[in-house]
Amino acid sequence: MKKRTGDPWIPAPVYGRSLPEFTVNLIVRDLARSLAFYRQVLDAVVHYEDPDFASIRVRGLEMMLHVDHAYERNPWSEQLASDEPRGVGTELRLFGPDPDDVEQRALAVDALFKPVSVRGHGWREVMVRDPDGYVWAVGQPSEDA
Repeated sequence: MKKRTGDPWIPAPVYGRSLPEFTVNLIVRDLARSLAFYRQVLDAVVHYEDPDFASIRVRGLEMMLHVDHAYERNPWSEQLASDEPRGVGTELRLFGPDPDDVEQRALAVDALFKPVSVRGHGWREVMVRDPDGYVWAVGQPSEDA
């Protein structure tokens, strides 16, 4: 059940029509904890937040974070109740930030998944995991690949 009281920042249909062609929506257990990760590790800009939802931008990617209780009537609500990491098998890729910088910020909040390395696909990247288990590969082109 939603916990927000009052009106949202903009009506939901207006927000929905404003979204770009591709948008990521992650379902999270604790919005404050997730927002702290996205701000500290990935330099997210928060457009709006309430007890149920946040609209953020990570570099050029517009994203939504919804808290579990906002999805309690959805088909996967039972799966969301488990303690299993979320997004297993999904890798969100962010091209551009300095992987060494992101690695240091991830270490500071115990979010490092895989240290910086040069990958065969031409990226020098670090892999970080948000508090719910969603994995981000963050990197730049490498001359060593």
